[in-house]
Amino acid sequence: MSEQTPAPAALPDYAERVLEAAERIPPGRVMTYGDVAEWLEEGGPRQVGRVMALYGGAVPWWRVVRADGVPLPGSERRALEHYRAEGTPLRESTAGPRLDMRRARWDGPDGGRGLSHT
Repeated sequence: MSEQTPAPAALPDYAERVLEAAERIPPGRVMTYGDVAEWLEEGGPRQVGRVMALYGGAVPWWRVVRADGVPLPGSERRALEHYRAEGTPLRESTAGPRLDMRRARWDGPDGGRGLSHT
């Protein structure tokens, strides 16, 4: 284990659930921070963002995004490499490539009605 990734037992329950949700998003699709919080029926976009900032390196972090579709500042190049490799829908803007949220957004396996709390 690297120094940046805590042992699984050290993760708070909410963080484990956020990371599980990120792992369930299929390649080529994304969920917003708010989508993940709604799916988990707990917390909000800021709480999900905090979990992803602290622990997200071990999961497909590029699939949990801002609602405006702009790649994560500071990680744009890496995220775009992942999006292109996975075929995630992108669109061009004056600021550069961004996610095509209407086509890339995923509602979850149950249509967005909550992730099991097991």
